[in-house]
Amino acid sequence: MGKSFEALAKDTKKFFALSGKKKAVLGVSGGVDSALTCAIAAKALGGKNVFCLHLPYYSDPTAKAHAETAARLFGAQFKVVSIRRMVDGIAGELKCDREGKGNVMARVRMVVLYDFARKENALVAGTGNKSELSLGYFSKYGDGGVDFLPIGGLLKKDVRKMALRAGIPRALVLQPATAGLWPGQTDEGEMQMLYSQLDEILELLERSQGAKAKAKFGAELVKRVEGMMKASRHKRLPPEIF
Repeated sequence: MGKSFEALAKDTKKFFALSGKKKAVLGVSGGVDSALTCAIAAKALGGKNVFCLHLPYYSDPTAKAHAETAARLFGAQFKVVSIRRMVDGIAGELKCDREGKGNVMARVRMVVLYDFARKENALVAGTGNKSELSLGYFSKYGDGGVDFLPIGGLLKKDVRKMALRAGIPRALVLQPATAGLWPGQTDEGEMQMLYSQLDEILELLERSQGAKAKAKFGAELVKRVEGMMKASRHKRLPPEIF
């Protein structure tokens, strides 16, 4: 497991002190990643200085309820902004397919978050975890367009453990992860693997135990993970300067 909750909150507080900012803005989907990010930011900055924006395209009362529960639990401010009209305008003009429209959703959310952050003189907190970041499972300049990543060093399994210890409701923590890109969409469905599989493969690869990973999960799956890591490397790096 990576750093403790207290250490992440301390690092966040230090980051903000160096930046000269006092407020954070984040998108809250109703999932565990954004809930834990909210908890860390609230611990570091005080709940009144954390703005949680729920940015739905599809109406999902359960997701909204979970998002608001997380924000209220840690004393953060909560606001709902529908992105449907903005997304439909751009995606319609570009004649996007489903994947393209999903990227538009992520990038519109980034635009909304940064506009809100500008108005509040705040920084944007990312909600990506180590499992997603390692695979490149995020939209470049969308949900990847942030100022800091409090849980970016935690695998999904560790996010869930920490969230439970932080007092986040079990129903919220254990629900299937989704970016809300289309009805029924889930992270694991898109990745075509379980987070439990991915996390263990990543741990074994990090320890240079690729052979053990292949023996347990099969060479095909491990090679696919390695391929996704390699193909998405550009997402984790700043733009190249020549």
